[in-house]
Formats: sequence, structure tokens, C-alpha cells
Amino acid sequence: MTEPAESLPRPQTLLLMLLGDFVLDQGVCVFSGSVIDTLARLGVSSHATRSTLTRMVGRDLLRRQRHGRKMYFGLTPRSTAILHDGRRRIWETGAVNDTWDGTWTLLCFSLPESWQRQRHDLRSQLTWAGFGPLQGGLWIAPGQVSAQEIVSGLGLAAHARVFRARADELTDIAAMVGDAYDLAEVAARYQGFLDRWDGEPPVSDPLAARLRLVAEWLGAIRRDPRLPVEHLPPGWPAVRAQKLFRELEAAGLEPARAIATTLLDLRPDEDAGLS
Repeated sequence: MTEPAESLPRPQTLLLMLLGDFVLDQGVCVFSGSVIDTLARLGVSSHATRSTLTRMVGRDLLRRQRHGRKMYFGLTPRSTAILHDGRRRIWETGAVNDTWDGTWTLLCFSLPESWQRQRHDLRSQLTWAGFGPLQGGLWIAPGQVSAQEIVSGLGLAAHARVFRARADELTDIAAMVGDAYDLAEVAARYQGFLDRWDGEPPVSDPLAARLRLVAEWLGAIRRDPRLPVEHLPPGWPAVRAQKLFRELEAAGLEPARAIATTLLDLRPDEDAGLS
């Protein structure tokens, strides 16, 4: 049965996974035809891939580099930073917070009612950084989070205060976590990953499977606030999902590399020193 297109990662996400594996920190750029051939293994049309390349150039995520009649694409400082962040989240941060030191970052803010856009922007960035709303203008995140950078970047430093704290021994931390975060939504992302990858993989081609595996895993952990596992419901699916991801990633790495070696047309990036 053909999988619904909406269940697949976007072409840009798949392309970033390709670049992260075979271009990042290698001092090379990749031929557009190689990109088209690679994403075709995942069912992405050549038109969609070409459009994605063009949009990524416009968003300062790629740079063009011509060699004869061929067009190659290299990373920019912006895409390099994005890919390094993704690498850290996968291999250093991970999905399972089993080393929590018991501290919380608290941010309280008060904005005028008329500042709807500023309020929306602040809440979006706080959510992305792992914060959850505890009550009113009080948000919490486990561990030490650079909340001051968020409010300063939005020009809201005068309207927010940041604290580091520990919960009192009488505080029900599990209940507090359940109040501040949508645990069902976070768990559903990991369960969806398990449903797709625990068993027959959704893609048989090793290179295509690797790109999709990493894309889907990164999509799950990027939106995970990394709550302390000891205060999460029993059988928290991130634990099993992370174990499965690492097993599949390790097993599929060399077969994917073997295909990429023959498929990808790479050249030295003339501007690699600037990325």
C-alpha cells in the first residue's frame, strides 16, 4: 500500500538530512542532479526537488557553485548552524532526560494586553526552548535554559524575570509537569515513531531509509521539552523510541554510505572556509 504523502517528511527536511550526513564539515558541495536522484528514492519528484533547492537558496540555506554546465550547492553559515544544532540534539542532548539535577528555570512575564504579537512570539519561543506554562505568566523548564537570551532577543527584557529554583519537597512534581505540558502530545510523537519503525521499515532502500529515519527522529526530539523521566508516566515511549533509533541508525549507516559514495557527485566547496 502506498503511504500517504502527508506522512512523509518535507523535501527540505530530507535534503537537510542528506547535507548533514554527507556535506556538513566535509568541505564539499553537491551536484543538483545527485540531490534529485537521492530524493527520488523517497518518491520526491524532480520538480519538487528543484523547487526546494531554489527556495533554500532564497532562505540563505544554500549557495550555488557552478562547474562547467553543472550546478552544485554548498552550505551557508545559517544552514551549517542548523545542522550542527540538529547533530547536538540527536547525539548529545537525546530524548531521555535521566540526568536531571532537580533544578528548574522559571520565567515570569507581564505584557500589556495590546501586545498580542509580542505575546505570541514569546510563547512560541518559550515552547520551542522547552518551557511549559504553569500558571498565568509563569513558565517553567527543567534544568538551566537560556531564557534571558529569548526575552532579550525579542526586546522584552524589561517585562520578564528569570529565576533558577528547586521545587519544595511537598510539591507533586509529576502533577506540576502534567499541568504545564501536554504529555499526551509529546508521547504520541514517540509512539508514532515506534509504530512506523519498530518492525518492517517503511522504506527498504538503505539510503532513503536513513534519511527518513533521522528526519523523523529529529522532528520528534526537536519539540520535546526533555522532562525528567522519573516524573513522567510509566513506560514513557521516548525511552524505547531512542533505543530503537540508535539501533537502526547504527545498523543502516554503512549500507547508506555505500550507496551515497556511488550516487553523490561532490566537489570541493570553494567557499567552505566561510561556512
